[in-house]
Amino acid sequence: MKIFTNILVFLAIALIIFNVTQLDYRNPFKGDSIVAFIGIASAFCAVMILLIFRVSKRIEEKTNEK
Repeated sequence: MKIFTNILVFLAIALIIFNVTQLDYRNPFKGDSIVAFIGIASAFCAVMILLIFRVSKRIEEKTNEK
């Protein structure tokens, strides 16, 4: 499960980097830039959810040991 979450985190970070390259810094809220902002925000949320999931699995493993 750890490898799977690592792959998903890597893909989400790659999407963030890709969307940063799509931004038009002169008109940040027009055209494809708004789509890039949405992509950055959604990928960031995905990373946060995956990290929370990883921490919860670690907590679950420690509580099952006792």
